[in-house]
Amino acid sequence: MPSFKLPLSGDVLQSINPWSDMFKACGSQFGLININLGRSSAPEVERDILTEVGSYGRQIGRIGEALEVLIDHLDLKSLNPKEKAALLAFKAMQGEIAEIKSYYKKADTAA
Repeated sequence: MPSFKLPLSGDVLQSINPWSDMFKACGSQFGLININLGRSSAPEVERDILTEVGSYGRQIGRIGEALEVLIDHLDLKSLNPKEKAALLAFKAMQGEIAEIKSYYKKADTAA
């Protein structure tokens, strides 16, 4: 006997996934932390550096620490007022960062 089907009565296979459909407008990226590395000429190298060496924060922190050492050994008398102000602003920023890190270290040891 031949198979007879009315319109709209045939086999239908449709995957309905409300989560993926809902977040398509967001570029299919949804989470607590989404990192867009932007345009990079070598994204694989950047990924490996972040995985093997350290996060951007850690890299910037180490650069800041190294700059503080150099500033501490610099003769500030040879600088003009604008240059001195830039270094003082940098030192102030590093001090604020140190305070925040200290706060969180105290919170971790208290827990």
